[in-house]
Amino acid sequence: MNGADDPDTLCERIRLLSRIFAYARVSTAGQTPENQIREIAAAGFAVEPHRVVSEIVSGSEAIGRRCGFSKLLDRMERGDVLVVTRLDRLGRDAIDVSATVARLEAAGVRVHCLALGGVDLTSSAGKMTMGVINAVAQFERDLLVERTQSGLSRARAQGKRLGRPHSLDLATREAVLAGLRRNESLSALARRHKTSRQTVMRLRDAELEQERQGQS
Repeated sequence: MNGADDPDTLCERIRLLSRIFAYARVSTAGQTPENQIREIAAAGFAVEPHRVVSEIVSGSEAIGRRCGFSKLLDRMERGDVLVVTRLDRLGRDAIDVSATVARLEAAGVRVHCLALGGVDLTSSAGKMTMGVINAVAQFERDLLVERTQSGLSRARAQGKRLGRPHSLDLATREAVLAGLRRNESLSALARRHKTSRQTVMRLRDAELEQERQGQS
């Protein structure tokens, strides 16, 4: 292996030429970021303790809502390096991660992810890797949409009612509809049946939609 390609040599060059930051995230107070910090050190990245940022925040939170990471962004400058153990430390999904990496690249910060072999995500190889990840993520999103639409179509074909359940029982719904046919006001019907005006409006609109479908 060429010395320039040796991971240990790469880490040493980064250590000498750049400030290295590490970001660790855990989801609950019962977890500890220490394992992530040790993993980063074991990979050869010597991070000064004051440049290690860790926080407790759910992985479902977008990166922009993570206070610790936002403070980290304010500290980093062009030429710095950020090391994380996994991609989900950089965002809640592939789109979020891609936006984070693009923002860091624009700021002149390199991003190394240990789970991807320590590759710099702002390099040509890193961008290719991110491209594959994004393509897979888009495929999964498209597949989910396709399955959802297929499921909805089957439910409609079987005569199933879609949407949230009624807040009124059948007898009350029939009484409200009868009142609507007598042109009683929405507010009066809502007061009489102890419901909201919006609920009466939804019943009215659903009834009109059924009538339109029956005429088509």
